[in-house]
Amino acid sequence: MQTILITNANLVNEGSRRPADVFIKNGRIEKIASSLPNQPADTVIDAQGKALLPGMIDCHVHFREPGLEQKADMHSESAAAVAGGVTSFMEMPNTKPAAVTNAVLEDKFALAATKSIANYSFHLGASNSNLDELLAMDPQTVCGVKLFMGASTGNLLVDRFQQLEDIFGKIKVPISLHCEDTNTIRANEIAAREKYGENIPFSEHWKIRSEEACYRSTALAVELATKFDAQIHVLHLTTAKELGLFKAGSVDGKKITAEACPHMLWFSADDYDRLGALIKCNPAIKTPADRDALRQAVLDDVIDTIGTDHAPHLWEEKQNPYGSAPSGLPLIQSAMVTALEFFPLEIVAEKTAHNPAKIFQIADRGFIREGYWADLTLIDTDTPHTVSKENILYKCGWSPFEGVTFKSSIAATIVSGQLAYAEGQVNPAARGHRLLFNRS
Repeated sequence: MQTILITNANLVNEGSRRPADVFIKNGRIEKIASSLPNQPADTVIDAQGKALLPGMIDCHVHFREPGLEQKADMHSESAAAVAGGVTSFMEMPNTKPAAVTNAVLEDKFALAATKSIANYSFHLGASNSNLDELLAMDPQTVCGVKLFMGASTGNLLVDRFQQLEDIFGKIKVPISLHCEDTNTIRANEIAAREKYGENIPFSEHWKIRSEEACYRSTALAVELATKFDAQIHVLHLTTAKELGLFKAGSVDGKKITAEACPHMLWFSADDYDRLGALIKCNPAIKTPADRDALRQAVLDDVIDTIGTDHAPHLWEEKQNPYGSAPSGLPLIQSAMVTALEFFPLEIVAEKTAHNPAKIFQIADRGFIREGYWADLTLIDTDTPHTVSKENILYKCGWSPFEGVTFKSSIAATIVSGQLAYAEGQVNPAARGHRLLFNRS
């Protein structure tokens, strides 16, 4: 592997900033110093004072492969990831076939080994009948279990209470949760159809997938996790009410943690009339007050991570009326720059890299430390960029952020010691590594 020397960086790591040079060899960070003037290297990157952060670890993506490659695939979406400063991702099980067995899961790992530019891991999906598969999972080579506590498709919904108790009581790896109460959503949808017929406006989405639907399910998850001392990570919080279920403070020692997503931090219910299906997602984007509470919760350490819930759909599908327009947004290319609109660099490093590494016990990643893998993102905080179809790398070809000008840009991304993105170009030959985990 080529050696890389980064000079004149503003290194942002573990709550501080300092000028530093970083030397990378054999994929890892070999040396960090205030200056390395005589260090030979194959590639030298003069950071010119730009911010150097640990690369984002996105714990929550849907890359659609296998089975839905017309929407996205591991190569296209990992290219968008590194262009957005994301060096590692953890993908969800709702592909075709659904990843509810270890055999299907390993097939996905084999695909990623040949196609993914970013580092990767995959969740094993829980169902009403696969507890044996969950217990057979290798905790050192798989990131965790994904549990849909309501509002899913196919066989991924777990709604048998005994199965829920068995999962919370017996699974010792992190359980990532989608929390929405199906019965509440169904009742709200029936009421909306009675009022609007088949012409439900998109502005009703947050009322159908309501605050109460989210709170009921999240409260049950927290109750079960507390009862069984399980480790849970509640994904994509959307309401201020749910925040009261979580404790503020460092993730060290926390077993109940929470995630916010860029679209929940940026958009609100006021945007449905303008963007419609382009911001239809599950759980739904809620009120401006909810959005503002989520931003504050990130600062207050009530919310522990920022993950994207990157979920691309075709543009043509998004033109459908409310009832048939799919839920989900392509987001991973704009995640870090969105976070930088609201939070200082040190907070962004903590929520996108340090905390994901701690929560999932990722081996040798998530920090800028000597001996760790070189997963790094160089950010130009002084060069704005505007999202347009010309610079979108998602296979689906659109973004809810089109036309938005962000104040920062991603200058370069290094994945496992390889220059994966620089000067606006993705290195298609770069390949990420399978993430490993420090668990017994």
